[in-house]
Amino acid sequence: MKLLHGALLTGACLLLPQVADAQSATNLAVLKGLAPVTSLYKTYEGRAALSSNYTVTGGIQTGAIRQPTLLPFAAQQQQALKDAFITDGDLADLADGLGTTLGSAYLARAHYNDRDHFTNVTPSVADLISYTGATTESDSNSGKYFFANGTTNGKSPVSDEARAILSAISGKPDMFGGSYGHPAGTPGAGAYGNSRPFQTEKSILAIVGNDYFNAPADNTVYNQGPIMDLSNSPSFPSGHTTYGYTGSILMAILVPERYQEMIARGAEYGNDRILMGAHYAMDILGGRTLATYDLAHLLANDPAYVGRTFEDVPPIADYQAALKAARADLTGVLEAACGNKIAVCAKEDIGRFSQSAMNEAFYASTQNYGLPVVFPQNANVKEDVGKLAPEAGYLLTAAFPALTLEEADRILTETEGQGGGFLDNGSAFGVYSRLNLYAAGAEASSLAASKAATPQ
Repeated sequence: MKLLHGALLTGACLLLPQVADAQSATNLAVLKGLAPVTSLYKTYEGRAALSSNYTVTGGIQTGAIRQPTLLPFAAQQQQALKDAFITDGDLADLADGLGTTLGSAYLARAHYNDRDHFTNVTPSVADLISYTGATTESDSNSGKYFFANGTTNGKSPVSDEARAILSAISGKPDMFGGSYGHPAGTPGAGAYGNSRPFQTEKSILAIVGNDYFNAPADNTVYNQGPIMDLSNSPSFPSGHTTYGYTGSILMAILVPERYQEMIARGAEYGNDRILMGAHYAMDILGGRTLATYDLAHLLANDPAYVGRTFEDVPPIADYQAALKAARADLTGVLEAACGNKIAVCAKEDIGRFSQSAMNEAFYASTQNYGLPVVFPQNANVKEDVGKLAPEAGYLLTAAFPALTLEEADRILTETEGQGGGFLDNGSAFGVYSRLNLYAAGAEASSLAASKAATPQ
């Protein structure tokens, strides 16, 4: 993502698929983590998961499978149409997760005037959004063609290191296109592989309404053009979901009083891609997992993740320091706008995230979309986050600094979702696929409040 800040600047919104031309160290780590999707054909469990992925996706998109969505189905479809536009310049479209009062305060400073021009809260917040988004976008983009046809951009060969990832597990590209009767280049399929649901599903429910800018639109013009054309854009992983979870988790950490609501917003944003007919359930889970994995490594100041160079993006050498500065600036702006402490203003919410029971039920429905177990050895056990991925705890300690990393990792372990999913192969990356940040956020907030109330 090319993100800018200032009074009124030209934004670089992700309206067209981006091209990954090489594999960085972080790209390779994510490619390896997502690679189990390419070997699903090898086992009965894997083939069952592929079949379920197709059925669940179609059922959600048409409404045959009714989820406990945050809005009535027709209204949620309209939200999905608005969510097709990515406000990567300032995360404006995710701000409703902050609640009625804080969300309005945020949008007063950070908003899109049109599709190309946007404003930002402060330079520190803009730079943090920019660098974070560029990191996760790079990793998401690197997977698009790699998992579609084993290339970096549809045509150029990948590195030997990347090729070895698939060789080690006998992985096959174009898993979705091949499994759903639309292999690359065949009639109705994409040119490169992993054709999308609007190409493979038997029927796609039309969504007609207004988009993010209140312009008349429908899901066809976003899926097949002219507003956006995804016909030859490989499906896995979901770039929109990567953005949605990246921005939502980042906002949750910056405003921890709205941690759970922001996690629910990330889940909604990803799920809306299914409603649009643009992505499968597995695409959403892949995007969520890589965004969460990358953010944890950024928050940990992992040397591989800081000090990197991205086009038109200010580098960040100390992510923790950058986060601290951005939080201080954002807190000042929000409190000045709402006229009170954030803790007070955060409770002022009459929007769709105001009912915690609904948030919890909806998030739970997206945890693994009911897809069957692929790795049974991990299905009924708690994987120790502290041992597998100790940096994951920063997803909580960055928001609730009263917690130790050990306490945070313990909470993540205790609140894990069902194991054994198509990415949960026992690896350090795989465990991120079963983290339940909605439940973990509640436990972390409660423990932090208890420690604050106890004399030290």
